[in-house]
Amino acid sequence: MRKELIAYRDPKSPTSEIFRTLRTNIQFMNNRKLQTLVVTSTLPGEGKSFISSNLAITFAQMGKRTLIVDADMRKGRMYSIFSVSQIPGLSNYLSGIDESGEITDKNITGYVQETTVENLYVISAGNIPPNPAELLVSDKMLDGLDYLKNIFDIIIFDTPPSLLVTDSAIISRIVDTTIIVSEYNQTKKEDLEKVKKDIENVGGKIGGVVVNKIPVSVKKYNEAYYYSKTSLKSNEVKKAKRMEEIEKIVREEKMKKQREETKEILENTNVDNYNENNTNQNSNSNAISAKTEEILRQINNYNNNNNN
Repeated sequence: MRKELIAYRDPKSPTSEIFRTLRTNIQFMNNRKLQTLVVTSTLPGEGKSFISSNLAITFAQMGKRTLIVDADMRKGRMYSIFSVSQIPGLSNYLSGIDESGEITDKNITGYVQETTVENLYVISAGNIPPNPAELLVSDKMLDGLDYLKNIFDIIIFDTPPSLLVTDSAIISRIVDTTIIVSEYNQTKKEDLEKVKKDIENVGGKIGGVVVNKIPVSVKKYNEAYYYSKTSLKSNEVKKAKRMEEIEKIVREEKMKKQREETKEILENTNVDNYNENNTNQNSNSNAISAKTEEILRQINNYNNNNNN
């Protein structure tokens, strides 16, 4: 796994906190529930894949079942960033041709790969096709996305630079919002305006622009960003530590359950069977283990004691 995955390698860093702020802003930018988004840029080298991969990690860290789709079928990088297989991938699903050149009708879930990040999955770009744009406008793309939306809470498409090809504009039509990544003091205003216009002309929605690679000195950052070091009394420290332990157990229990459910869903590649199994899984997910109930009881007791 690459060093650029800061949100995973150093989740307490100021940079990771910025990605969590971006995640929060994206979540509340729409009135309706946001489930799918595109991350694009104007030109190569602006940090599009860096932003999309770390953003996906922050969604996964909050317990969201997250999928990042490498839709840059010409020059995809997600396989190397997350250390997964390059092929097969999105292009193989859309073209119906596997990595060996044989015809396949494998369901899109067969191309989902698990990463070392809890709750985060990847679909690689796959073999380089001669006609990526034509594949993206196919009915198979719509069907695959609809199927994935029944499994994942958040789906992020990492797409090619928008000034070079039309792939990003094509996908922006079928997702909830689009984020444009720009490079500080490098990206031209007219380029941003053109990308925005191109996406809106096809019916896509612009969520906002992320300015990347802003130079900030370490000293200045540390002065501006800090946690209060106010000392706590001994009993307050014990309570805080206990609450952290309880929250950790609850979080791990929830993530373990989600991981098991996702694995079961991905193994079932039959659409008809999936709908039936999904009903059973939803009813099962309402049953909370005795251990979790006990943990929640402890949390309530702690809050009641605090209020008193």
